[in-house]
Amino acid sequence: MVMKNVNSAQLNRAFSQKVIYFQKDHYVEIKKENGIIIMPILEAFKKYKFIKEFFRRKPEEGYFIWVKKQIDFPLETCISICSTKVSQILTNLFIIEKGLKIKANTACMTEKDNLTGTHIAYGKIVLKENSSLEYSHIHKWGNNDEVSSDYEFILEESSRLSYSYSNLFSPKILNLKTKVISRNRSSSDLKINIKGINSKINLDDSVFLKGKDAQGIVRLRVVGRENTHIKGASRLIAEAAGKGHLDCQGLLTDKKSEISLIPELTCRDKNAQITHEASVGRISEQELTYLRTRGLNEKEAINLIVLGFLNL
Repeated sequence: MVMKNVNSAQLNRAFSQKVIYFQKDHYVEIKKENGIIIMPILEAFKKYKFIKEFFRRKPEEGYFIWVKKQIDFPLETCISICSTKVSQILTNLFIIEKGLKIKANTACMTEKDNLTGTHIAYGKIVLKENSSLEYSHIHKWGNNDEVSSDYEFILEESSRLSYSYSNLFSPKILNLKTKVISRNRSSSDLKINIKGINSKINLDDSVFLKGKDAQGIVRLRVVGRENTHIKGASRLIAEAAGKGHLDCQGLLTDKKSEISLIPELTCRDKNAQITHEASVGRISEQELTYLRTRGLNEKEAINLIVLGFLNL
C-alpha cells in the first residue's frame, strides 16, 4: 500500500497542468499553445529541412516540440499502450530556444498490466544557448512489456539541464540509454531511479564534457527485487577543462537478484576534474528488524527502505 500510494502521488505531482501531446497506442491528440510549435514528427520531418540532421532515418511516429517563447506552465506529454500486443516505435525531437527556462513532464505507460506491449523511443532534446530545462520522465509498465528508451541531450553554451527518470513499475525487459553532450559552461544533473521486479534491465548513461567549464553529475540508484538482473554502465568523458561526478548505488532485496554497476572515467584534458563512487549492498537486517518492531510486516518494511534508498 505504501508503494502504491507513493507511485500515485508521483504521477499526480508530475501531471497537474496541461498535456500538449497525448498518444494512445497510435492515436494522437495535440493541444496547441502560443509560443510552441508542436506536431507529429513525420509532419515536421517533411516541413523542416533542419530536422533531418538529427535523425538518420525517416521517423514513423512521435512528436516534434519547438519552444520559441517563454511559458509559465510545465509542458506535458503522455504516451500509453491500451491494447494487446501494440508496438510503438517513436522518434521525438524537443527544442528549446535561447534564454528560455522550461519545465517538462513526460509519462510513458501501459493502462493494464497484461497487454504485452513493445515501446521503443528515440529522442533528441536540444537546449539552445543560455536556456534551461527541468525535465521529469516517468515510466509505468506491465510485467510482460518490453521497453527501450534512447535519449540524447544536446546542451549548447551556458545551458542547464536537470533530468529525473523514475520507473514506477518495471517491464519484463528495460533498455535505458541516456547521453549528454555538454558545450562551454553548460551543466547537467541527472537522477536515474530504477526499481526492478522480476525484470532484466540494461542501463547505459554517458556524459561528454566537450566544452570549457562544462559540468555534469549522474546519480544512479537501482533496486533489484524478485529475480531481477540489472547491468549498469555509467561513463563520464572529459574532453575539455570541465568537472564531473558519477554516483552509482545499488540495493539487492533477495538472493535471486543481481546488480552489476560499472562507473567509467575518461579524461582527455589535464585540467579536468572527474570523480566517481559506486556501491552495491543488501538491506540491513538491523533496519528490517527495527521497522518490524514498529508494526510493519516484512514486505512493508522492505518497501519503506527501498523508498528511502531511492529518495522518493
